[in-house]
Amino acid sequence: MSRKYILILIILLAFILRFYQISNIPPSLTWDEAAWGYNAYSLGINGRDEFGKFLPITYIESFGDFKPPLYAYLSILPIKLFGLNEFSVRFASAFLGTLTVLLTYFLTKQIFSQKSQLLDIWHLKFGIPEVASLLLAISPWHILLSRAAFEANVATFFIVLGVLLFFISTQNTKGASSISLIPLWIWRRINTSGGLFLLSVLSFTASMYTFNTARVVVPLLVFGLITGKRKALLNIKKQVFIAAVIGFIIFLPLGLFLKTPQAQLRFQEVNIFSDPSVIERSNQQIKNDNNAFWSKIIHNRRLAYSVEFLRHYFDNLNPSFLFFKGDGNPKFSTQDIGQMYVWELPFFIFGFLYLFRNRQGNWWIVPYWLLIAILPAATARETPHALRIEAALPTFQIITAYGLFQIISNFKFQISNFKLNYLLPSIVFVLALFNLAYFMHNYFVHYPREFSGEWQYGYREAINYAKSVEDQYSNIYLTDSLGRPYIYTLFYTQYDPNKFLQEAKIEREVFGFVKVKNFGKYTFEKTQEPSVNTLFIDRPGNVPGGANILKEFYLLNGEKILTAYTI
Repeated sequence: MSRKYILILIILLAFILRFYQISNIPPSLTWDEAAWGYNAYSLGINGRDEFGKFLPITYIESFGDFKPPLYAYLSILPIKLFGLNEFSVRFASAFLGTLTVLLTYFLTKQIFSQKSQLLDIWHLKFGIPEVASLLLAISPWHILLSRAAFEANVATFFIVLGVLLFFISTQNTKGASSISLIPLWIWRRINTSGGLFLLSVLSFTASMYTFNTARVVVPLLVFGLITGKRKALLNIKKQVFIAAVIGFIIFLPLGLFLKTPQAQLRFQEVNIFSDPSVIERSNQQIKNDNNAFWSKIIHNRRLAYSVEFLRHYFDNLNPSFLFFKGDGNPKFSTQDIGQMYVWELPFFIFGFLYLFRNRQGNWWIVPYWLLIAILPAATARETPHALRIEAALPTFQIITAYGLFQIISNFKFQISNFKLNYLLPSIVFVLALFNLAYFMHNYFVHYPREFSGEWQYGYREAINYAKSVEDQYSNIYLTDSLGRPYIYTLFYTQYDPNKFLQEAKIEREVFGFVKVKNFGKYTFEKTQEPSVNTLFIDRPGNVPGGANILKEFYLLNGEKILTAYTI
């Protein structure tokens, strides 16, 4: 089978693993997903976000956070085509996640040169690019983050595209043979005019308008690319200058916003440097040493924060996190398998060793990219964190693919007169197939039942019920015990954005948090004396004695989660 058909099969597999039952698994929307969906819905109607900001460029306000807005814009068309539902909200992440697998193939070809060695096993011809893209296609890490509306996943797509276009635009051959699906004359014309380098700059800029960590990773990544390819850039200095100017103009609104308190709010909430316990611990240690001068040096708060930074950094490279247990948050891991498969561990290690030994092509970008992509997560209190370091993908897969390919290429095994050159590939294939089957069975069968509560399951069913009977009641109360009920109500009732802006009672707290208390018939805080003719939807434990139970709602594991009743 030719390489072209192998690539098509890999992309088809990636598409299936990211789109199959995407509306139902994950079992419900998180409040961030619901917010992306409703903001896109609102932008598609009146060009304003949920709080009335017209065509937001630098941020969308959501629950007191100020998020990069691009994911909402990317979701407008799917919502127009498929309606406001789980599928349309998750479409951008799943679709661009699939394309990232395709880009990984071409990027790997660029990194290890066009004339890299090929293997012919079981009449299949393949090289490192096919292996890398296949590993990303079946990656538990990338599958989970592609199947929900995680803007980090979209930012990863733009980063990979930016790196790919950068390499193509800086090579003498114009990169024409890199993407054989595009006619040669098109690539030559675009690249001669500097178009590919400009597209690279625009792609990097787009990633920074998509997810916060890209604002740290991308400048460092671009610095590394410029340093590594500085000689090639001198040959296209005019195109580089034009692209840099255009990129700066597009980035300028974001750059100005980053200086505002709103932009720094999220970082101040989660970063380790605002954690007072580090200083308290240092002061206590100095006090225990009777304020000795040497203790003030050893237990200096700056040194303490540096140690914390390093500890949090290496948390994200912990083998338990990467290969055995995965992220502790069920949204990013099934909890019974690592972010990568356990069989990948030895090949990942050997891949690093072979990279530095062989130094093939543009190999240097892979370890550099991986190491800088973890930096933003190292400043956060919660580590390891699969979402915050997703910008490191697909470097993990490229390194693993390189190690696997090199070991298979050099593997020679013979018993008597029988050569068993296919022994290692066969073992790897069986292990990979078993791990994939185990992961998919757990994810599609057990995961929804076990973790539906982690996905705010119950709001959809309860709100759809409330919508079906809302004409019978003057007021409808919905508990906030599952988190952010107003955005789910807006989403599942497809509430008119213009009407919401007129009716909503919004409270903004001192620290920037936003609370929507009510709009229309819907309220999200209980009053001391509930009004007559009110439908209540609350946790079972909050239902008063003698209430008239109308309907009960359950998690997928059978646990009762919400109750609809009247008094």
